[in-house]
Amino acid sequence: MAQPFQRFGTGLLLLFQVLGEMIGLFARSLYWCKSALFNARSVLKQMVRVGWDTLPIGMLMSVFIGMVMALQTGYALQKFGATAKYLPSTVALALLRELIPVFVAFLVAARVGASMAAELGTMAVSEEIDALRVLGINPVRYLAMPRFLACTAMLPVLIVYADVIGMIGGGIVSCSYFGLTVDAYRKGCVSALDFMEIAQGLVKAGVFGSIISIVACHQGMTTTGGAEGVGRATTNAVVYSTIGIFVANFFITRFWMAWS
Repeated sequence: MAQPFQRFGTGLLLLFQVLGEMIGLFARSLYWCKSALFNARSVLKQMVRVGWDTLPIGMLMSVFIGMVMALQTGYALQKFGATAKYLPSTVALALLRELIPVFVAFLVAARVGASMAAELGTMAVSEEIDALRVLGINPVRYLAMPRFLACTAMLPVLIVYADVIGMIGGGIVSCSYFGLTVDAYRKGCVSALDFMEIAQGLVKAGVFGSIISIVACHQGMTTTGGAEGVGRATTNAVVYSTIGIFVANFFITRFWMAWS
């Protein structure tokens, strides 16, 4: 009878242990950001991986998110004869507040977070991270901080880019299927948006970028068990990042709405 409770307690303790380790890694990465200029080459390399290399697939994903959002919303509003009045603002707000930040974060977690976890996991099982410690090089400063800084800085840039592309995709559908003019769609989008709407998406982007990088670095740097362990760490990095994005998205939205 006690065995299920023991397993639950063990799992709960493990969860708190992992969360504590991730919070500690976040604090140390934040501290070592003071040496970012001395690691500029490594930081820029990671920024290119997170930002520039993700642009093509980000563009493809964003344009279709915008098109599908406009298509679904347009047909729903058409039943009430409110397409021209509400379609542009609905598409713009949905994309900037929720859809683009969350989907781009998922993309970065799957593409970049998995790569980071696999790379650091391979270094961990081959004892390269231990070698850095022996040489007096702090692994957090040398490995985690550049990835943390790159993800946190580049995800907002990616999301601004994806917002524009997504609204262009929504405009294509709105003008092609629902008879809106380009000027009417543009004015509807602009009138619905203000600084707070844009800022909400950017705040989410920064938080999501921090979550992805910290989870990926933690899973990679604590990898054990050879090749199997690297695969497990890579999978865990994507799964835990996705869960963290969902949880953070809820709380940011909840407190943002209460505050504004």
